[in-house]
Amino acid sequence: MLERAWHRDRTEITFVLPADQPRGEVSVVGDFNGWEPGVHALVPRGDGFRAVTVAMPRRTRVGFRYLCEGGHWFDEAGADEYDGRNGYVFT
Repeated sequence: MLERAWHRDRTEITFVLPADQPRGEVSVVGDFNGWEPGVHALVPRGDGFRAVTVAMPRRTRVGFRYLCEGGHWFDEAGADEYDGRNGYVFT
């Protein structure tokens, strides 16, 4: 699930997954962090989910995917677009 907060100079995208699915550490990687695993790891929230918020420039198309322990990549069902390789969000 994606949560968005629009500001004049940026958009904050919060990437949200259930606390226990998939098991283990999960990070979101993409254009915003040089596709570097672990930079934006999802952390537990009090509502039974885990999440991380990333600030991005307004009016951009940003590619991303999730990476969990064991090197398993997966997509966000709520992405704005897919190209067969990555999901994209429009800020």
